[in-house]
Amino acid sequence: MGVRPGAMEALVISAAFWRNRRVFVTGHTGFKGAWLTMALQRLNARATGFALSPPTDPSLFDLIAGGGLIDDRRGDIADLSALSAAMVSSEPEIVIHMAAQPLVSLGYEDPMETYRVNLMGTVALLEAVRRVPSVRAVVVVTTDKCYDNMEWHWGYRETDRLGGRDPYANSKACAELATGAYRASFLQERGVCVVSARAGNVIGGGDFADNRIVPDAARALIAKEELQVRNPGAVRPWQHVLEPLYGYLLLAEKAMTQQGVEGGYNFGPGREGERNVAELLDSFHRALGRESNWARSAAHYPHEASLLRLDTSRATTELGWSPLLDFEKTLAWTAEWYWAYASGADARRVAFDQVDAYLGQRVRMGAAESMTTADIIKDRPHDRRRAV
Repeated sequence: MGVRPGAMEALVISAAFWRNRRVFVTGHTGFKGAWLTMALQRLNARATGFALSPPTDPSLFDLIAGGGLIDDRRGDIADLSALSAAMVSSEPEIVIHMAAQPLVSLGYEDPMETYRVNLMGTVALLEAVRRVPSVRAVVVVTTDKCYDNMEWHWGYRETDRLGGRDPYANSKACAELATGAYRASFLQERGVCVVSARAGNVIGGGDFADNRIVPDAARALIAKEELQVRNPGAVRPWQHVLEPLYGYLLLAEKAMTQQGVEGGYNFGPGREGERNVAELLDSFHRALGRESNWARSAAHYPHEASLLRLDTSRATTELGWSPLLDFEKTLAWTAEWYWAYASGADARRVAFDQVDAYLGQRVRMGAAESMTTADIIKDRPHDRRRAV
């Protein structure tokens, strides 16, 4: 079917909560940040973004004209002075921290920069929060790779040991430790709820990064070249980018309104979405109506884990979170966007259509409200919504 059984009933985002809510987002110009920018605009939040310019050219943020959807501030996440000034002036109630060096491969190439951004950028963010009395909740986004991966066949839980063998994973584990220290030492006593979100591998339209499997596959298809794959047997928890973003929004909302929300939360697709790279590529090619065209690379690559699974029962039990899209639907949405982009169609419209379709399943209206989802997901002059 494409939609998980029971998922359509999990309508847990409160439209009333997010309307005019002041939100500060770091990393809004990145791949995940651009999708979150669209979602916040659709929820009518008052969002401010702080980030460097988009990390790729082209970029999804530029393709969706993201600068017109959010108060777009530019700066280095580790620059405490600039970051504090932006946060003070916007007076946010919620901070969602996504700015990062997100690539394992670049972590090997430039480990010092990776630690500077991922660890010290997080420290700067938390230090800036100390200076802004309006902040009530902080969501620090790290990664499923922050765990000390023993390549077990069961999913990692939030209480399992943090670690990370490579610089990227380890820098994210360090960010988790810094987050815990700031929570306990400074922010908890001030009534600020600080939580972290650990998501599995995300895919979706608009990712142009190097050394990521889906954009690499899309580039190879457009160029009519065979894709060289470094580890086709590696198993990862693949999910559409909107799934963890929904988790971050829900986590922020619960942090503001519900007691007992604290610490880290995993967001992943469960066993249904845990596939190896070869299965992912074959499904992506099928969704595009193409024959698979990839081969295992003979080149030498640094160490990369072969198996990684997440236990998401805490997010399900405490937050009411659950994935909406199954593996095939995730690949279909992803392929739809890349097909539109490669064929010269309106990829911006496709992205907004997918956000609208997803939020249409997720938005909950208050009992006293007479509005419908269509009132929340307002028509814009540049959009033509359709069934997805």
